[in-house]
Amino acid sequence: MISLSIHNFGCRVNQAEALLWADEFQEKGIRLEKDFQQSDFVLINSCTLTHRSDRDVKKFIKRVSRSNPKARVIVTGCLVEGAYEDLQALPQTWRLFRNTDKNDLAARVVSMIRPQEKPLPRVNFRSRALLKIQDGCNFQCTFCIIPTVRGKSSSLPLKEIIAQGKKFVSQGYKEIVLTGVHICSYGRDLKSRGNFRGLLQEMEKIEGLRKIRLSSLDPRFLSGPMLEHIAASSKICPHFHLSLQYGADDILARMGRKIKVADYHRILAYLRKNSPQASLGADIIIGFPGESEEDFEATYHFLEKSPLTYFHVFPYSPRPGTAASSWLQTDENVKKRRASLLRKLSRQKNLNFRCQFLERELDGIVIKKDKDGAEILTYNYFKVAAPRCSSEEREEVRVKIKKASQKETIGVMASS
Repeated sequence: MISLSIHNFGCRVNQAEALLWADEFQEKGIRLEKDFQQSDFVLINSCTLTHRSDRDVKKFIKRVSRSNPKARVIVTGCLVEGAYEDLQALPQTWRLFRNTDKNDLAARVVSMIRPQEKPLPRVNFRSRALLKIQDGCNFQCTFCIIPTVRGKSSSLPLKEIIAQGKKFVSQGYKEIVLTGVHICSYGRDLKSRGNFRGLLQEMEKIEGLRKIRLSSLDPRFLSGPMLEHIAASSKICPHFHLSLQYGADDILARMGRKIKVADYHRILAYLRKNSPQASLGADIIIGFPGESEEDFEATYHFLEKSPLTYFHVFPYSPRPGTAASSWLQTDENVKKRRASLLRKLSRQKNLNFRCQFLERELDGIVIKKDKDGAEILTYNYFKVAAPRCSSEEREEVRVKIKKASQKETIGVMASS
């Protein structure tokens, strides 16, 4: 029996794509293998957001070749768009597929390897369902290569999204993560001129769906009615991750973001007031061209005083073909120092937030289970280790938070 393993790099969009491929491969008689060292084929969904992303993908390809030289390596994703010839030259790669080939990628691979047609019993690829509602982006932020490698914003028809959501629920998923390159622009390219809020309202009607989690939100699209909806909804997880990028107006302008820090204050204050249990996260780029020490200090102060509970810090990585890549760059040592300070601040803020929930009970989903216990993802985005858990992966549970440190959160299963 032919086996295939799938490995994702980068964003949740890639993870959502892989989830659908996993189902398609199993329907065609291909066995999913978690260990790439034991697999006949290795499918890599790549990322090219930073230099580190490029390096990690190429490093993994070589690792597969060393540990499983008989495996045939298939590569798709954004790195293929930016480095097709480089990847093609690697002796380890068997086939390359561009992003435009992703919709029928599984069918193409199946036609090449000709497995048995008898469907296999379905093996869960993930504990939570990820549903891609949109791809591409119409913005031209000066640091970002994604519009080049993903194309313009393209939304899936509402009926297809709802149908897939119902299918996930029928497969036993309790939580669906809505993802895309720019989910807030959903529907603007459709003839029906739908919108993201309308999609959420339809998703909330799906019977049996317990929770909807939102991936990265663009604050430029968080109007009053949108904020009111996501903060008040009983089905939307109290976890909001915003693509803030920076905390000083002049750098935001250089990034092409067309928003002010004052807007961030307003949005975050509303979410904290109206969703007090919510984890509030952000993406922050540090070391952008032209960033002064005053800009950094302003950003540090903004993050420190904000209700954000964590932030992902990315040292700026120039991407060829973007405007900012040709500008005078910030010293690498300066980037590392500033990134380190922000990451330390993020860890402390996150610990402080989790400590507020000691001895409190939270609902969540079992995302991992083994002989030592379970890992539970609460709806407000705490990963909680529970030593004893009788529930299986994907099941909804209630956990009491007993201990929080910078390394982990520990809980016990709450009595029903």
